Amino acid sequence: MKLLDLNETHEFTEGAMKRFFLVEDSEFFKIINFNLRAGVTFPVHSHDLDGELSIHVIEGEGFFLGDDGTEIPARTGHILISEIREPHGVRAKSDMRIVVTIAPPI
Repeated sequence: MKLLDLNETHEFTEGAMKRFFLVEDSEFFKIINFNLRAGVTFPVHSHDLDGELSIHVIEGEGFFLGDDGTEIPARTGHILISEIREPHGVRAKSDMRIVVTIAPPI
């Protein structure tokens, strides 16, 4: 077992995403914590492989982004689940912290 404390990753970078790899070496999944200052966008992108991901908002609010300008409101407690191939991104309306889980890891 491994205990992770997200309170230790409560840092932001002005005008950019701050990334923390919480699990890097698992062959089964990867967990990444991104912190975005208000107004920062994690650009819409996709990956050419099979698998799923989740994006869990642990603090703040903004939008989950998708293909063709899709915007889904996102706030603390919301979780987006998507195929890795499906275009996905996030835009922060306020300072926002998200945890992304990817399986299998990329």
